[in-house]
Amino acid sequence: MLRRRGAAEAGAIFITIDRLDGTVTVLGPAPQSEAEPDGERRFAPVHKAESLSTIDAEARLQREIGFDADLWIVAVENREGRSFLGDP
Repeated sequence: MLRRRGAAEAGAIFITIDRLDGTVTVLGPAPQSEAEPDGERRFAPVHKAESLSTIDAEARLQREIGFDADLWIVAVENREGRSFLGDP
């Protein structure tokens, strides 16, 4: 679901994957070095740990919003931790 609407012309997209067990993975824009040749967007975890607690994930998103008030947040709930961005 779309959790936060950013600017249509700008603003990074972040995706939260809530496993419904108190853990969340936060994906953000992948570095340009990982860009697809066809221009398709790529996403990568914004943290080193496999997942974050819900509280830590929210704190991370608030820091990102402080940096880029135009960002978008898309929320996915999936017990297996799938993002549905090309996941098997």
